[in-house]
Amino acid sequence: MTTAQPRRRRLGMLAAAAAAAVAIVVAVAAPASAHVRVDGNPTAGGYAVLTFRVPTESDTASTTKLTVTFPKDAPIISVLTQPKSGWTAHVTTASLPKPETDDDGDKITTYVTSVTWTATGPGIPPGEFDTFAVTAGPIPKVDALVFPAAQTYSNGTVVDWDQIAEGATVPDHPAPTVAVAAAAGDGHGSASASPSSDAGGVDANASSASGVGIGLGAAGLGAGILGLLLAIVALVRGNRANPNGSE
Repeated sequence: MTTAQPRRRRLGMLAAAAAAAVAIVVAVAAPASAHVRVDGNPTAGGYAVLTFRVPTESDTASTTKLTVTFPKDAPIISVLTQPKSGWTAHVTTASLPKPETDDDGDKITTYVTSVTWTATGPGIPPGEFDTFAVTAGPIPKVDALVFPAAQTYSNGTVVDWDQIAEGATVPDHPAPTVAVAAAAGDGHGSASASPSSDAGGVDANASSASGVGIGLGAAGLGAGILGLLLAIVALVRGNRANPNGSE
């Protein structure tokens, strides 16, 4: 056997190891990121920008509509949508069970129940994603806010993102969840909203849903990189043990 042959063989093994590492990263990280999710840094008592990230998972249909339900047991009084080319936005409100008074002494009788974005053009094509932003507040004093979402495709399919996480287990269709920071000097962080049979109920474990997804993606990336490094080390040692390329 010539010297070039074992070298080609080792290069092939290295390529296979790299492919395996990439496969691990894709297999673990993809499910964690291919969800409708909400990003933001809300603080209790203040106003925050909440951004809903929507990927189109279908291979043949586009996302043409998104409805986000706001929590009923932790009502948000005011929501303003960001203008978005190719989409219309509609904010739905309902009467509060008990009227509230704002900082200016004005009586508040309604809260936001949902926001719906509808495409006026092609929507979000397969293999792409888009974002939808709102400003919302005042932010309730809870540990986390859960926003069940319904994603509608051009073929009529509706995917509901409304499942609540159970401990460290991430469901197939988790509801978009964002943690709420305590206001300065406020110790509400140890208290959470009571669970509800309503889809907008906030479970004490729900705030971990998006964090777990990110953690799984990071774990997959780390495993892939570690596997690739171990493969390279093994090949280098093999080269040193067989400097002339003999079997």
